[in-house]
Amino acid sequence: MTDLVDRSINTIRTLAMDGVQKANSGHPGTAMVLAPVAYLYFNEYMQYDPQQPHWAGRDRFVLSPGHACMLQYATLHLTGYDVSLEDLKQFRQWGSLTPGHPELGHTPGIEVTTGPLGQGVGNMVGFALAERMLAARYNRPGHEIIDHRVFGICSDGDLMEGVAQEAASLGGHLKLGKLTMIYDDNRITIEGDTGLAFTEDMPKRFEALGWHAQRLEDGWTLDDVRAAINAAEQDDRPSIIVLRTHIAPGAPNKQDTAEAHGAPLGDEEIKLTKANYGWPENEQFLVPDDVAAHMDHKARGVEAREAWEAKFEAYRAAHPELAAELERALAGDLPEGWDAQLPVFEPDAKGLATRSSSGKVIQGLAAGIPEFVGGSADLAPSNNTHINDGLSVSDRDYAGRNLHFGIREHGMGAILNAMNVHGGLRVFGATFLVFSDYMRGAVRVAALSKTPVTYVWTHDSVWVGEDGPTHQPIEHVMSLRLIPNLTVIRPGDANEVREAWKAAVLNRTGPTALILTRQNLPTVDRTVFAPAEELHKGAYVLIDADGGAPDTIIIATGSEVHDAVAARETLQAEGLKVRVVSMPCWELFEQQDAAYRESVLPKAITRRVSFEAGTTHGWERWVGDAGISVGIDHYGASAPGGTVAKEFGLTADAVVAAVRALG
Repeated sequence: MTDLVDRSINTIRTLAMDGVQKANSGHPGTAMVLAPVAYLYFNEYMQYDPQQPHWAGRDRFVLSPGHACMLQYATLHLTGYDVSLEDLKQFRQWGSLTPGHPELGHTPGIEVTTGPLGQGVGNMVGFALAERMLAARYNRPGHEIIDHRVFGICSDGDLMEGVAQEAASLGGHLKLGKLTMIYDDNRITIEGDTGLAFTEDMPKRFEALGWHAQRLEDGWTLDDVRAAINAAEQDDRPSIIVLRTHIAPGAPNKQDTAEAHGAPLGDEEIKLTKANYGWPENEQFLVPDDVAAHMDHKARGVEAREAWEAKFEAYRAAHPELAAELERALAGDLPEGWDAQLPVFEPDAKGLATRSSSGKVIQGLAAGIPEFVGGSADLAPSNNTHINDGLSVSDRDYAGRNLHFGIREHGMGAILNAMNVHGGLRVFGATFLVFSDYMRGAVRVAALSKTPVTYVWTHDSVWVGEDGPTHQPIEHVMSLRLIPNLTVIRPGDANEVREAWKAAVLNRTGPTALILTRQNLPTVDRTVFAPAEELHKGAYVLIDADGGAPDTIIIATGSEVHDAVAARETLQAEGLKVRVVSMPCWELFEQQDAAYRESVLPKAITRRVSFEAGTTHGWERWVGDAGISVGIDHYGASAPGGTVAKEFGLTADAVVAAVRALG
């Protein structure tokens, strides 16, 4: 068996070498060195069914150094996932199932999109947290239906990234003991030895973070790794196993070199390496029959899944209502009447800050959706995101609904991604809009992987006031609109907030950003103005011109909608026919058919002004070459919000002046 195990590991290594070489692109060295870890995880420890990759009871695997994905693709092929040998040969090619970094939804068996270093560590924490929260909600004595583990691999580069530190800190604090992470300590980066910039004692660092830490020095055996994994599984803390390795093991000229990290080894070096493995030197993509049989997990996967399904049937018999709720939540379906308790806001000239109306909507959603949970990066009182009577998630009780991420915006983003992907929970996260920059890497991954996270980003403009330009987002809304598949909604009053939240809940194809105010906004009378439900079209005619077809259009979002309405009153008195368009969401508007878009913004009406308390760059898309955009293209200042807005021309008077300037 030892020879078969060794040859199984070498099969993973040689498939990785051959795939990178054929593509003439990729990262062979790390995949080669981690083959023993992948072998142990997938062949001896993990519970999964390759024929049903989304089985809810499976263990999760995260490869945080996604550049080493030939390791994962080769292992998925060998264990029976729908990843063929031909797919391995098409590594990094157009239309293949084996892209240059793992992509969720693209390749069977890939749990999360990884590659931007450090994100995968946050994903591991997110998966482990989701498991603990669901277990606390649904498990009952004798029916531990939620009971799976998270197995991960991280690299030097991952642990240099701040997002990994943020997530690991929270994971240790919450004692997420179902997480085992092996750290590939190969000490090589693209520039050379990690000692150029990185000399941390990793076990001590993670012990300080509340993790169980072990170190395996040079010369370790598979039995040593097995013993370390076994010890990790017995601890109630998350575990890191620091594994001293040598990149591109067995490559006579490139082992322990930076060259082996990010480039093909070359045909001659591969032949020499295969000779060192006792492998046929001229064979490419070789999978020996006995290795194929040994690694094939299909029968074992069916057995494990059916055993879990039998447990679930017993659980269903004992707790039918809980079982039905869990199945519904895992499927991503909403309960009947999920929106029945959402508030309807009466007209009110004083109104509410949209962060405040959002807080009220959150309570209604929590009442109607049991799996609706969320939290803030230490700003819940300011973001208004606390779920009343929801209790806090802690290492003593995971059944709460309020998550406390601490001041860890980027870690929060990566954790949210995995929690949503895991299934069974609908999770949101909050901070100030200006700090969306801190979590942008995770937001981009969510958009790329079509993960339905909801972001609550408040304090959305210079109206933040006294905190000054460091906290006054100017470019943020527009920069977020640049991210493909991110739905950015900036509602203009309390009822638009309600509809924005409904849009976020219903959006299962990507993340949604809710952009909310600190200052109060009037709640408009919807018997006079168009219904707030029109928000779902992205833009709509809030109020049209009096006395005939419009000759001027003012387009506004969020807090500026009300000044646009005030400007309209002045301009109408001067004889103009002015339409006000509320445009809370560009992305939803772009999804409407051409006829609807034309009905809101007729091409023939070129007298257009946009108004948004942020950068004007990009608004030319909607106002055209002849139009004018009122906004702010410089940083703000520290003063009361109303004063800042007035001094920088973010007023109804400025809109009136812009319309007049159109001639």
